Amino acid sequence: MNAIIISRIIGALVFGLIGALTGLPIYAYITGFIPNLSLTQGAAVAIVTTVFALIGFLITPYITIKPLQGLAKLFKKATPQALISGLVGLVIGLITAAIMAYPLSLLPGAFGQILPFVGLVLLGYLGVVLFVTRQEDFMNMSRGMGSKAIKAAKNANEGERRILVDTSAIIDGRIADIAKTGFLGGSLIVPRFVLNELQFVSDSADSLRRQRGRRGLEVLAELQEGKDVPVIISEIDVEGVREVDERLVVLAQQLNCPILTNDYNLNRVAELQGIKILNINDLANAVKVVLLPGEEFQIEVIQEGKEYQQGVGYLDDGTMVVIENGQRYLDKTIGVTVTKILQTSAGRMIFAKPISDH
Repeated sequence: MNAIIISRIIGALVFGLIGALTGLPIYAYITGFIPNLSLTQGAAVAIVTTVFALIGFLITPYITIKPLQGLAKLFKKATPQALISGLVGLVIGLITAAIMAYPLSLLPGAFGQILPFVGLVLLGYLGVVLFVTRQEDFMNMSRGMGSKAIKAAKNANEGERRILVDTSAIIDGRIADIAKTGFLGGSLIVPRFVLNELQFVSDSADSLRRQRGRRGLEVLAELQEGKDVPVIISEIDVEGVREVDERLVVLAQQLNCPILTNDYNLNRVAELQGIKILNINDLANAVKVVLLPGEEFQIEVIQEGKEYQQGVGYLDDGTMVVIENGQRYLDKTIGVTVTKILQTSAGRMIFAKPISDH
């Protein structure tokens, strides 16, 4: 027998007892309006008792077990940081209410009796809400001067730039490698709504999206553990805007900072509104090896090409090199000469031929 059934039985007994005790007063009250009521006192008490017992059986789980289960789920999902912040907020709210209780009790009449209790409940609730919603800010203020959060705040005060990070840039993964190089100057700001979107992707029913989301969470954890770039999870948000991309654009305008992203649509929309975009794909294209027709280099032929006698190799940055008459050099490293460079929507492709064929 589970807890809900037990609570229903207990509720039916308690409410039935209340019905039995209040049956006669209810009967007397009704007969005051209906003098000729053809119902005995015993029958009235039995009916009231049955109705109260039925009500108790139906509603008891919703005023006992269900709220406790809801609180248990809420506490289970909440982070230790949120629980500590809520407890601190509750204590501060209750202390404030206790200080205000005596002045409020001096008010005349019912105000002096009711307002201290109302203030206790209201200030306790406000304390919890305030500290939970602004937990990141309060925790940052309470950390030691050697922590990364204080260091980031100090750098921000000194004019170091902040960079808003989009979900696509985190999922991409290359941001962690870029951060290690030291080329990212400033602090990475990850708004809470971006983190929520990342968690939503990691919980997706689609296996590919789920893997990408979990990879993004791993990359974010790697960035936070590293000492190369400060990473701040910010609670700052934009009211009245639901889409993540729109919220990032508005937030970038308010903070006057660039957005780090790989999203083409966000890239275009933000640029049209005068917001600076840091695109990882553009960075990757900018640092690719520049080769001109006639230049020579070494490359390993790793597979056959689509055309007759073609071989294919790849540069360190992933650029495909199609080698004319290269099939016979499969699994060998040879010297080649660049004959043509083709830039396509899929990336850059280099055509070459073996030096030995000259």
